[in-house]
Amino acid sequence: MFKLNTKLIVTASVVTASALFTAGCMDDGATPVITSQVASATSVASIDGGVMYPVVNGKTSAYKVNTQSQGMKINNGRVPTANELAAWDTDVMHGGIGLPEGSGSVEEGEEIYEAQCVMCHGDFGSGGGGYPALSKGNAAQLQKTLTNNRWKDPEADGPTRVFGSYWPVASTMWWYIRDGMPHTKSKTLSNDEVYALAAYMLNINEIEIDGEELDDEYVLNREKFLKIKMPNRDGFEPNIDGVNGLENVRAYYKNPKNFGAKKVKVSERCMTECQKKSAIVTRIKNGGISDFLPPMSVSRDLPQKESYDQGFNTLKSYQDNCMPCHGAEGMGAPVTGDKDGWVEVLAKGLDTVYKNGIDGINGMPAKGGASTSDAEFKLLVDYMIEESK
Repeated sequence: MFKLNTKLIVTASVVTASALFTAGCMDDGATPVITSQVASATSVASIDGGVMYPVVNGKTSAYKVNTQSQGMKINNGRVPTANELAAWDTDVMHGGIGLPEGSGSVEEGEEIYEAQCVMCHGDFGSGGGGYPALSKGNAAQLQKTLTNNRWKDPEADGPTRVFGSYWPVASTMWWYIRDGMPHTKSKTLSNDEVYALAAYMLNINEIEIDGEELDDEYVLNREKFLKIKMPNRDGFEPNIDGVNGLENVRAYYKNPKNFGAKKVKVSERCMTECQKKSAIVTRIKNGGISDFLPPMSVSRDLPQKESYDQGFNTLKSYQDNCMPCHGAEGMGAPVTGDKDGWVEVLAKGLDTVYKNGIDGINGMPAKGGASTSDAEFKLLVDYMIEESK
């Protein structure tokens, strides 16, 4: 996404994916057929000029096709039952569709956050350990920073994109907490707990509902949730909401001037020099960088491979890669320093512990996501075991 004046544009690629369009590639001048899954093959253009070629002489453009498969009946399966649809269709829309009944207070949400979220997202949602910040203060004030840029002053503060300042609707947050959080234990929270966490999220972002501040005793429920007005609700274009959303997107991208292109004919595809001539381009000055530390090497020899115990900082690697999950309770991982917990883990045998960690197990990715050799990873395991005796 990028900025046009004070609004953010949903890019064509994103809308194309969500709008269910089919695209092809022009190659040899064959006449394309414009297609859409929501209209006839010749009446509606896709928003990004995507096309599908007809089969001519056994080929589509420069590519041969299996003509024997043309016209074959496709088995699309059976119609799902009502229960199957209900189990699959669990998204929550900002108009209230899919949002269940329930309630929870800010105070309850803070307790849940301290027990299951703080180890990744930091105190008061400040972020840390590679996980995103959830708040940076008053959302309405931070929303104004979305107009900031570093085009003229690279040292200037850029926009602050956290939940409160950037997200246009709060329903996405509710849905994501319920279906994706806590990490490694998704879908374990009740609806009441999700409402409580949502209330706490609104509280730390200083977002009001109907002009009312959310103090510790504030209880959030479905009725109140539907009244939330996010500061950046109108900060995106084009308008993709409602029954006319798809046509709004088509009309928007039909005019290149809406997304920064120079004045061209509506039907003309722009491949070069599409941006306005007034765009500011920052170029490298003073012949580039010459003061390298360490000095730049022109040697083409491969560096010698060092053994894993030379220069490997076990403590730093643990802090960067392991501590977010093994440093506090609530993540489902054995906590460094918990003697009883590690006794239980080691009952499987040290070789098994090594293998499970290297290959990944349950919610833990291979090597915990760390870019280390197998031997270095074993040092990390040894460190946690030693600290837990």
